[in-house]
Amino acid sequence: MRLRTKFNLVLVIACLIGMTTASYFAYVAARKNAIVEIENEIAIIRGNALAVRAYTSTGVAPLLAADNDILFLPHRVPSFSAQTVFAQFQGSFRDYYYKEAALNPTNPDDLAEPWEAELINQLRDNPDLASVSVEREVDGIGPVRVVAFPLKVGAESCLECHSDPALAPAAMVDLYGTENGFGWQLGETIGAQVIYAPLTLADTRAKQLIIVLVATVLGAFSIVIIVINVLLSRIVIRPVTTMSKMAEQVSLGDFSAPDYIKPGKDEISSLSVSFNRMRRSLDSAMKLLDD
Repeated sequence: MRLRTKFNLVLVIACLIGMTTASYFAYVAARKNAIVEIENEIAIIRGNALAVRAYTSTGVAPLLAADNDILFLPHRVPSFSAQTVFAQFQGSFRDYYYKEAALNPTNPDDLAEPWEAELINQLRDNPDLASVSVEREVDGIGPVRVVAFPLKVGAESCLECHSDPALAPAAMVDLYGTENGFGWQLGETIGAQVIYAPLTLADTRAKQLIIVLVATVLGAFSIVIIVINVLLSRIVIRPVTTMSKMAEQVSLGDFSAPDYIKPGKDEISSLSVSFNRMRRSLDSAMKLLDD
């Protein structure tokens, strides 16, 4: 195996080991950063939902309150508005899901799944918790990161519809009945804003970063290999090859080749000087023997 081949083989192996190690740690860091980004986007989704809920409560509900005894429109319900608006702009957060789940909702569509109920109960049992988060498997989606924020009865106006069926708007009672969505208490955590995103999203973002990193490192490594091989050829391979040919000629008794002096002060230059001195000494010795 030639010197250049050996050198390049060692260099490639070292690069592969270093790149594999760096890629692993970079992937771990990139995935953590991707999860942080996901949590920031979850905060944006929640902020938008809270804004919609507030606007619905103060700007929409009063306008529709006069018709409650004749026709109950869900558009005056903050939960309905927040989830409807999210469905409209979900294209900007295609991989995210938003639900306002409740333990005892008026609308059966808002009933919490068993695992969502567990999160809500954690928030009920610990009123100081701002949120709870878990990672779990969801059918049809796969592993997801779930963050649940408490929904509390924060105003007396909420109790007009959810304290006692006799006090609720007649049209709402006709639509949903008297079995669900009542008995709420002021300040009680009755549900949660449940927002979740597939963890495959974090994996995808991390892999994209790793691909860019590996491609960049490979490009830089290729340039380094080319530069090193050019320098290796000029500084080591060519001088050593030249001196090897001269040594072969000398071994056959041919001393006619001119001296080879490699410019510079490195080890190869010193070797070329020593080789020329040895060749001349051997030539003189052979001449003395011939005489």
